Amino acid sequence: MKAYELLFFVAPSIDEETRAAVMKRIETTIAEGEGTIDNVDNWGKRKLAYEINGLTDGDYTLIDFHADPANVAELDRILRINDAVARHMIVKRPDRD
Repeated sequence: MKAYELLFFVAPSIDEETRAAVMKRIETTIAEGEGTIDNVDNWGKRKLAYEINGLTDGDYTLIDFHADPANVAELDRILRINDAVARHMIVKRPDRD
């Protein structure tokens, strides 16, 4: 298993229930691929450098996890089709393998 870092943000106006559903979906996808979540860091509301889809602020979350590359591709696909997630980025962390 390789170490990865996922950073995503949702609109700050999204209710807590929808935000929890996004987190649950991420956790389920990683667990289905026999991966593990090492750390979840909620950064909270931050100002965006530029406007994205009419948003000037975003509610950020950083997740450190271990997973297989095929599972990461599936996680990326799920985040792309999720309407609640405005943007996301998954980065491989070779320093944590």
